[in-house]
Amino acid sequence: MNLIYVADPMCSWCYGFGKELTALTEAHPELPLQIVVGGVRAGDTAVMSEEMKQFRLGHWARVESASGLTLNRDAFIALENFVYDTEPVCRAVVTARKLAPGMAILPVFRRVQEAFYVHGRDTTSGEVLAEVAAHAMSSQGYPIHNDTFLATWRDQATIAETRQDFIQAKSWGVSSFPALLLEANGQLHTVAPGYTSARELKHNLRLVLERVGHRPAAMA
Repeated sequence: MNLIYVADPMCSWCYGFGKELTALTEAHPELPLQIVVGGVRAGDTAVMSEEMKQFRLGHWARVESASGLTLNRDAFIALENFVYDTEPVCRAVVTARKLAPGMAILPVFRRVQEAFYVHGRDTTSGEVLAEVAAHAMSSQGYPIHNDTFLATWRDQATIAETRQDFIQAKSWGVSSFPALLLEANGQLHTVAPGYTSARELKHNLRLVLERVGHRPAAMA
């Protein structure tokens, strides 16, 4: 039995959801968390116009209102010739997963989110992603050199594995992010079909666990 988080680090609602999901996983350490990247705008090639950026900022305002987080609007607007291709950042998550199979991936996922949404860094850049993700991995006791991370990120096998994640998400019928699922007895059960507060997440998870006949001591 485990939780499956289907998301994209450059999805603003996924950024808002990060602290809520972290609270849930800390409350239920008995449920391992698997992350499957969804590629919400993977392969996009269009340079963002000012109109497109303003449209995106409209989404950010709703995320800020719901989550209480502040997103770095000025840095986003200042990005020049920016292509909102989310495949590179999704691939960085897969890279971390490949390099450290036993490591919790959510902290790395959140660090690359913060690099974009808080610090205004270009997370379509492999060099930026290698720096941020390698530092996050090292902070968890998995030291990795930036160059090693970058080489694995560029590897064709990593690109293929990332695409397989996209395919897997679609095969489950997940078309919007974030999505949180519980896998139990070979079946998937929806815990959150979108942004959900930590309180609601815990309530939803309780109901799903009861439905599959599982009631951990933490819920007794």
